[in-house]
Amino acid sequence: MNKIVNWALGTLLFAAFSISAHQQKTSFSTVLFNPRTENIEVMHRFRVHDAEHAVKEIFGKDADILDSTETQEQFGDYVNKRFSLYDSSEQLLPLKMVGVEIDGKFLWVYQETTQPSKMENMSIRHNALRDLWPKQVNTINIEGKGKLQTLTFADSVELLTLSFEH
Repeated sequence: MNKIVNWALGTLLFAAFSISAHQQKTSFSTVLFNPRTENIEVMHRFRVHDAEHAVKEIFGKDADILDSTETQEQFGDYVNKRFSLYDSSEQLLPLKMVGVEIDGKFLWVYQETTQPSKMENMSIRHNALRDLWPKQVNTINIEGKGKLQTLTFADSVELLTLSFEH
């Protein structure tokens, strides 16, 4: 009897852990100042599982992130509309979609824009999936312009600003 109780308890704990780990809604992005191309390159990484659920809510039950390039492009456009970069003068930097791809458990969305000649600071807005899931956390690493900086969009945070070293 004791073995059955221990097995049942272990199974329940494992299931509870799996469910809570499964419900974690996060994305990671990199904003890279590329000196070779003189572009700002943006790479967003979403969990395919989260993207699958999101596209069904956003685009309808027939949306298929795994097998439909159209759905993948729609998701890329969705991200493009909810991610913004602003220069030191608070002017929107026009981001161009470069592409979307699935790599294992992750869906990547790529964007780019030309680097402004002067940038003392930058503001970023990253609301992708946060309109669906209030607990969604979007983390961004900014690289290639001074030291590595990290911004985290959680709770009610809508816009964050960072400064660059001279």
